[in-house]
Amino acid sequence: MSSESEPRPSSDLRPHRVVVLALDGLLPFELGIPHRIFGRPKDARGRHLYEVVTCSIRPPGPVRTDADFAIQVEHGPEALATADTVIVPASYELGPVFEEGVLTAELAAALAHIRPGTRLASICTGVYVLAAAGRLDGRPATTHWADAERFQRLFPRVEVDADVLFIDDGDVLTSAGVAAGIDLCLHMVRRDHGTAIANDVARRTVVPPHRDGGQAQYIHRPVPDPQQSSTTNARAWALGRLHEPIQLRDMADQEAMSVRTFTRRFREEAGISPGQWLTQQRVERARHLLESTDLSVDQVARDAGFGTAQSMRQHLQAALGVTPTAYRRTFRRSAGVRAA
Repeated sequence: MSSESEPRPSSDLRPHRVVVLALDGLLPFELGIPHRIFGRPKDARGRHLYEVVTCSIRPPGPVRTDADFAIQVEHGPEALATADTVIVPASYELGPVFEEGVLTAELAAALAHIRPGTRLASICTGVYVLAAAGRLDGRPATTHWADAERFQRLFPRVEVDADVLFIDDGDVLTSAGVAAGIDLCLHMVRRDHGTAIANDVARRTVVPPHRDGGQAQYIHRPVPDPQQSSTTNARAWALGRLHEPIQLRDMADQEAMSVRTFTRRFREEAGISPGQWLTQQRVERARHLLESTDLSVDQVARDAGFGTAQSMRQHLQAALGVTPTAYRRTFRRSAGVRAA
């Protein structure tokens, strides 16, 4: 599960600066995620909404990767002082950070450049760096499901949730392994500039704008019998009827399953229960309608399947941390922003 706070106001004078910290042993795929996702959005005048910069903890020069090549990084740790958002991708050479939960002197000195109030984010085991720096004490965080138990032992003051793809705790965000970094970065674009912009970036990147469920669906488990039906048809059926009351029995009937079998199969495939999935889809429908139409809050609630404005308000507060009116006021201002 993730929480979502009000977006940081963007400057009219310059794009939001995202600084990606490249550490030795980094995964090239994860390093490229922020550049791809944040490098796309532009405003109505064609100006980039983000500027993405890569830096090292040392003076400019080569940084080792986990592949058979190094990358040339043009910025040293001083770039961290210019960041509005700092992202730490995973690395396989964290040394004392990974083994003992403590920063090296060089890494601590680099992180000291980060200004108070800067948004922090990690991808996969990059979370070890944030935790070792004390930025996650008493806060929720996630990481790759295979690392979660070890991470929790090393950092007992962190509230680890290994069942989610990412966690937004306001000024600190963490993601699960590898491709979950895409989910996290799209979420930050959505939080900053609204669903339409994030969806456009996702479309151009050829990835889903929002993945259902959490990490549970990626943890190894016995492969289902290929002769058995999935729950795909039921989900497609429900998406076309979100504005109507939908019972679990109705969804199970679409797959000719018992409710018990359908519920088990659905959780295996989506990582969450059918009821949780329906609520997620209705929240997304409500967000889209609040951003893109002038429908009243009552009508949005009905069209999204919440029935009443009060019910929708409770669900949006729980999922996003804002009321429908506040959400619309924030993101209708982004109507002229586009991605290219």
